Amino acid sequence: MTTATISVIVPFYNEADNLPTFHDRLSRVIESLTKRYPYTWEIVYVDDGSNDNALDWLQRQQKKDRRITLVQLSRNFGKEAALSAGADLCQGDAAIFIDADLQDPPELIPQLIEPWHNKQADIVYARRLSRKGESWLKKVSAALFYKVLGRLTHITIPPNTGDFRLMSRETLDQLNKLREHHRFMKGLFAWVGYRQKEVLYHREARHLGRSKWNYRALWRLSLEGITSFSTMPLTLATYLGLIAVIGALIYAALIIYQTLMYGTDVPGYPSLMVTILFMGGAQMLTIGILGAYIGRIFNEVKQRPLYLVKTHQRATQKMTKKKP
Repeated sequence: MTTATISVIVPFYNEADNLPTFHDRLSRVIESLTKRYPYTWEIVYVDDGSNDNALDWLQRQQKKDRRITLVQLSRNFGKEAALSAGADLCQGDAAIFIDADLQDPPELIPQLIEPWHNKQADIVYARRLSRKGESWLKKVSAALFYKVLGRLTHITIPPNTGDFRLMSRETLDQLNKLREHHRFMKGLFAWVGYRQKEVLYHREARHLGRSKWNYRALWRLSLEGITSFSTMPLTLATYLGLIAVIGALIYAALIIYQTLMYGTDVPGYPSLMVTILFMGGAQMLTIGILGAYIGRIFNEVKQRPLYLVKTHQRATQKMTKKKP
C-alpha cells in the first residue's frame, strides 16, 4: 500500500540546547500519529549557519533516526531563507513548518494534520491566543504591526500567526515559485491563497536560551513586510508633499494679502526656519521611502540565489509520493 509522506521543516540557528528536547517530543508525536494515519515521515533540519554544536548532535542523531534530513546552509542567511530552503528541498506530500525553540508545541501537529487529511483545507495555520515569556512591549508592538499591515496591504494576513503551519504539496509548489529576495514568509503564506483553516493555541515561553529576534531584527522584518506587500508608503509620501505645497501656497497668499492691504513688514525669520525645517524633513523622509523601494529593486535585479547549501544529507528512509 502506497502512503503519503509528511515533511516537518525545522529551521534553526544555534539551538544546540533545545534540539534534543525538541526532537524527543517531535518523535513521540510522530510515533503516536503513525497509529492513526498511514504516513511516512521526513524531518528536515535546516541549519542556518549555526556556530554551536547543533549540527554535530544532529549528525549523530541521523545515524539512529532514518527520518532525518540535514540541510546545512553555507552561512547565516536568515530565517526566511532557511524556511525557503526547507520548502525547496523537502519531499513530502505536505509540509509542516515549526521552530526548534519549543514555543510552538509539536503536540499541536495532529490538529494541523486533521483538516488536511480530511480534505477540508490546503493550509492549516496555528494562531496564538496568548504569548508567554514575552514583554508587554513586544506583545503591543506585534498587535500594532498586524493592524497596520492589515490596513496597508490588499491581502489578509491572519493576526497573531507565525510560521507554524501545514501546507499541502500543491500550495508548497506554488510558494516555491515565489523567488523574491526580500521575503516576508507570513505574507507569502497568505498570498498563495487556497483553502486555509486556523487552529488556536497558547504559545509557550522559549524552552532554553535567548531569542534571536531582538527589537532591531523585528523592526527590519516589519519593514520587509510592509514594503513587500504594499506601496502605500509611497502614496503617503506623495500626500505629505501635497500637504506641504498647499500649506506653502496658503502662507504665501497670506503674506501677499497682509503686504498689499496693510503694508505690514512681516517678521519672517521664525516662520521661515519652521518652513525650511519642515520641507527639509519631508524631503528626507520621502527620499528615504523611495530609497527603500529602490534598494529592493537593486537586490532583485542581481538575481543572486536565496541561499547556498553547503551540505545536504537526505533521510535514508524510503519516501513515497502518492497523496492520500
